[in-house]
Amino acid sequence: MANFLFVLRDNDFEKATRCFQFAKIAHSKGHTVNLFFIDSGVDWAVKDRDGSRKTDTGDCVNDYLPYLVENEVPVGVCTPCAKNRHLDEARFHPNMALDGGPHLIDMAAEAKVFNF
Repeated sequence: MANFLFVLRDNDFEKATRCFQFAKIAHSKGHTVNLFFIDSGVDWAVKDRDGSRKTDTGDCVNDYLPYLVENEVPVGVCTPCAKNRHLDEARFHPNMALDGGPHLIDMAAEAKVFNF
């Protein structure tokens, strides 16, 4: 099985939907999956964020994100990106934690990386 890293750097609902969709597919196929949120992508770590907005293909964040949370797929959230937006881990989904660039680079060195 392969090792995948999905990096989300935008709070755009379409990019987030696709990122979470592919992460779910990879995980459900038995691959190792990690996600990392940077820049405005950190907004998706917040539990009460509305993920119901539909894409042109009819799916949405809520179709995929709950699977990632329930299956405890690890998500790193860029510490300075979150702190500068006044986001605290207490507001994050339980599978998400503040993390840093050094760990992101280590994960990327060992994985196929998808950027959204």
